[in-house]
Amino acid sequence: MKLSFAALILAPLLLGISTFFWTHGEYGVAGGTMLALSTVFWIGCFAVLFGLLGRELPVYASAGFIIAVYGCIGGANFGMVGVFSEAFGISHRAYLDGAAAHSLWFGLLLFWPGPLFPLSLFVLGIQLARKRVIPGWTAALIGLGALAFPVSRIPRIEWVAHTADLLLAIPFCYLGCRGMFSTDFNRTLRV
Repeated sequence: MKLSFAALILAPLLLGISTFFWTHGEYGVAGGTMLALSTVFWIGCFAVLFGLLGRELPVYASAGFIIAVYGCIGGANFGMVGVFSEAFGISHRAYLDGAAAHSLWFGLLLFWPGPLFPLSLFVLGIQLARKRVIPGWTAALIGLGALAFPVSRIPRIEWVAHTADLLLAIPFCYLGCRGMFSTDFNRTLRV
């Protein structure tokens, strides 16, 4: 169980590292790999945090978790776009043209699940605060990070992306450390 809390630390750190590899707003091989790997740990984060709400909000916890995982898969796919684009010399224009030619499939794999990641974080932060499962300041930072995420990623504004990454890293690393070093995570975090 303690190892699952490492996901709360590794997910935002790998996400933050991925942004440092941006070149002209593109992830590339290294950044795309870091992004894709971060999503594995984001799924672990969501499992831990939705699990905290399972008893009080069972339908939301189950459905929300599935939606969040779909958002993570979309994030991993965006990372792979960066890897393949750089590795095979695919221009951003060629990628967009290919996506337009196969809009349904690109929609299912990238464009529809993409917004679900920050939306899941935002709603989860609200629910965790509402049920007083985590300290209010951590929920507020999660919400702010979730809002800043698409604001940075859609127009590819690097300094906003670093800010969004930091806003997510602070509360998740705090929660991960609390979970790793406490004897009863649920009890330790409840406000």
